[in-house]
Amino acid sequence: MHTVAVLALDQVIPFDLSTPIEVFARTRLPDGRPGYQVRVCAEQPDIDAGTFRLRAPWGLDGLQEADTIIVPGTADPTAPLSPAVRDALRAAAEDGTRIASICSGAFPLAATGLLDGLRATTHWIAAGLLAAAHPAIEVDPDVLYVDNGQILTSAGAAAGLDLCLHMIRGDYGSAVAADAARLSVVPLEREGGQAQFIVHDHIPTPRGSALEPLLTWLQNNLNRDLTLADIAAQAGFSTRTLIRHFREQTGVTPLQWLHRARIRQAQHLLETTRHSVERIGAQVGFGSPTAFRDRFRRTTGVSPHTYRRSFS
Repeated sequence: MHTVAVLALDQVIPFDLSTPIEVFARTRLPDGRPGYQVRVCAEQPDIDAGTFRLRAPWGLDGLQEADTIIVPGTADPTAPLSPAVRDALRAAAEDGTRIASICSGAFPLAATGLLDGLRATTHWIAAGLLAAAHPAIEVDPDVLYVDNGQILTSAGAAAGLDLCLHMIRGDYGSAVAADAARLSVVPLEREGGQAQFIVHDHIPTPRGSALEPLLTWLQNNLNRDLTLADIAAQAGFSTRTLIRHFREQTGVTPLQWLHRARIRQAQHLLETTRHSVERIGAQVGFGSPTAFRDRFRRTTGVSPHTYRRSFS
């Protein structure tokens, strides 16, 4: 039987811990036999899980015989990884064990060096921190999970469930995975990636900065067909000076900022109104429904209709 070891680190996030336990433990093969044996392992038997404490029945030696190791996220992803846990994960990887992280579990996994040179993901809000702390990793904040074969990572919260179902499908096929998905009352595959869940707010600009009045004006005129020349004229700058100020104070170009503002407003309208997609596209300044749909999908990873179904 396939053994899954769930590694409970100190300050483990209970949701991340429980997801693989429940999904794998409830998986049944066509003949009714359990597909997995699940064990919870920890360096110390008593683990701080924030709102409660838990006792792990297995120590780090429980990782040695596992076929798969899951590293759930922790409340403090920057906490140093103990040498004993680091060595145990490295040894497991050398033995060919499959290792997967959920949410901020990518941080302790990254601390082992096992993600160096690989593409990986984590919760979108922590992706920049992971990329800055581990430049040898190609961090992709838009996807639900990344499968590198032996090493896998998933985004935040429910994306851990997507990853578990993906692994079940690889181990036992689509029929068993679909049954596991039905037990969890989720689709076997979700449309899009975690980009659809990212709030595309504007990059903050200090109050009193030269751009503050211009950004307010842009926000109030999203429906207009604005060109770079229009924006520069409103600001009283040359286009070259405008671009320089925008890059210095927001990190993006004026048109990039404008596109983000339009998509964020479109998300809000899709969530809160019953306006047609065509009407919303026009309300936020896109010249055609096709241009709106293309830009929306490129930014969020899903179509406006799919986004509305998910969030309205």
